[in-house]
Amino acid sequence: MSERLTTGDTAPAFTLPDADGNNVSLADHKGRKVIVYFYPRALTPGCTKQACDFTDNLDLLTAAGYDVIGVSPDKPEKLAKFRDEENLKVTLVGDPAKETLEAYGAFGEKKNYGKTVMGVIRSTIVVDENGKVEHAFYNVRATGHVAKIIKDLGI
Repeated sequence: MSERLTTGDTAPAFTLPDADGNNVSLADHKGRKVIVYFYPRALTPGCTKQACDFTDNLDLLTAAGYDVIGVSPDKPEKLAKFRDEENLKVTLVGDPAKETLEAYGAFGEKKNYGKTVMGVIRSTIVVDENGKVEHAFYNVRATGHVAKIIKDLGI
C-alpha cells in the first residue's frame, strides 16, 4: 500500500486515457485547481451516485475555478458506457495498471463487509494551481461527499 498524500505534497503527475481513449494529464490543468476523485468501479450504484453528484455540481465547481477528473481502474470502453448511460459531464479516466491509484494512496487494504481486501479506496484529492495537494480526503462516502467538498472549499 502506498503512502497517503497530505496538504502541501506535490500531486503525482499522471497521463491516463479518458472514455474516448484520449490522454488526459494532470499537467494539462496547470494554472487551475483540480479535484481528482478515485472510485472503485464504473456502473455501480455508489460510483454512479458520486459521478452524478459531481456532474450536477460541475457548473458550480468550474465557476469556482475547479476542474474535475474521476479515476477508476476501468478501461476506456467501460468509462464511455458509464458516461453515456448516466449523461456524465465530468472527465473520466482509466487506470487499469493502478499506478496512479497507488501514487495517490487510493489503492490498498480496505474493509469490505467486514473483510480486509485490496482495492480502490474511495478518495478525493484537491490539487491547487501549482500542482500541490490542497486537501486530501480518504475513505469518503459516495453519498453526500460532493456537498461536503463544496462546503469545505467554501464554494
